[in-house]
Amino acid sequence: MGNTFGKIFRITTFGESHGAGVGVVIDGCPAGLKITKEEIQIELDRRRPGKSKLVSERKEKDKVEILSGIFENKTLGSPIALLVHNEDADAKSYEDIKNKYRPGHADFVYDAKFGFRDYRGGGRASARETLARVAAGAIAKALLRKMDVKVEAYLVQVGKIKKSRLKIEDYKDEIENAKSNGDSVGGIVGVVIKNLPVGLGEPVFDKLSADLAKALVSIPAVKGFEIGDGFACAEKFGSENNDELEKVDGQIHTKTNHAGGIVGGVSNGEDIVLRIAFKPTSSIVKTQKTVDKDGNEVEISVQGRHDPCIAVRAVPVAEAMVALVLADHYLLNKISRI
Repeated sequence: MGNTFGKIFRITTFGESHGAGVGVVIDGCPAGLKITKEEIQIELDRRRPGKSKLVSERKEKDKVEILSGIFENKTLGSPIALLVHNEDADAKSYEDIKNKYRPGHADFVYDAKFGFRDYRGGGRASARETLARVAAGAIAKALLRKMDVKVEAYLVQVGKIKKSRLKIEDYKDEIENAKSNGDSVGGIVGVVIKNLPVGLGEPVFDKLSADLAKALVSIPAVKGFEIGDGFACAEKFGSENNDELEKVDGQIHTKTNHAGGIVGGVSNGEDIVLRIAFKPTSSIVKTQKTVDKDGNEVEISVQGRHDPCIAVRAVPVAEAMVALVLADHYLLNKISRI
């Protein structure tokens, strides 16, 4: 349960962090969509670990294999299966803590729910699962390009460092300082969607905003979501927060964009502006207090290779999840009226 996302454009991800590999099956993609293996690989390379000391040092090539659904760089209309083999999984560092519950991680709740878990890197709770989402997102992006819809994610905060768009030199010291102390740091990723037509979103429970929220909060370590002015709306009067309408060159637009491009759960043609907050990585070297499977109080220090700031490599993951929602709603919108 819970491994499938979407209604028409549907994905099912599979695989564990330290298993044989991770992959995705995409169903509902229209036939004839142009997509190359190289385009999928470009997206996977953006989230790939081991590229610097600011991210996980796990050395994975993340080379994608297309098992079905694409022929001569076109989708066939049948299920698309993509697979990436794990090449640098090393479970030795987890042997010492396999019976200890990492604070902030899914260890305890998975054991409580299933009565058994894959302790190697967190299994399905590991952020490695997100490579399957990114691979599927590459297909969704190809569909969005036909509408000239653009999705772009970017870092806006790492720890206490804030900027409209962060560059590596802005947050490098913040991450290195946390890492040198055996700790981790959180962050915020912003997303903007441009050129989305008016009318995407299905009342009442399948609002575009609701599906975007679910998609983005499903990313590991996401603890906050907001659209437009978000929580700042609580401080405003209606007269300040409402976006007045006007007609420009024959098209209706809003003078401002406090709503963030979605009203009543339906896109209004303006830029959609989103933000998601990531908690600090739970697997840290710094010693913490916890309990083992028997409830005994113990100390834990997590070794191995982990991102000191999850938000850094989450940028392409956020783009992928947004693209998947938009592709799904694009297809749903085609059956909204005759």
